[in-house]
Amino acid sequence: MSNGREETSLKTVIRGEVWSVNLDPTIGTEIRKTRPVIVVSSDAVGVLPIRLVAPLTEWKDHFARSVWLVKLLPGASNGLTKTSAVDTLQLRGVDTQRFRDKLGVLSVADMRSIVAAIAGVI
Repeated sequence: MSNGREETSLKTVIRGEVWSVNLDPTIGTEIRKTRPVIVVSSDAVGVLPIRLVAPLTEWKDHFARSVWLVKLLPGASNGLTKTSAVDTLQLRGVDTQRFRDKLGVLSVADMRSIVAAIAGVI
């Protein structure tokens, strides 16, 4: 049955994974371009091919004062190549068609830090 939309990719996308995602188009100061994101939505909310993600940006030392930015160090398991900041103030729902490549997965401790930062901004 076709609804006129392009068929959605059948990618399996799991909470805590790091993916390269195309975030364009954007408006204003929203984080843009293709960049790493952390999947933060619960796996139980998988009926639609949409996942809630938190985008990453390059870490700057002055970010340490911002409760919504979580520092992540690069590592073999997370697939990051540089120290990054998870921007929990810019959460957004994205269709899995935007997901490009799986880079890695975060530790339980890193996910706890991200969830705490999200709780601090809602």
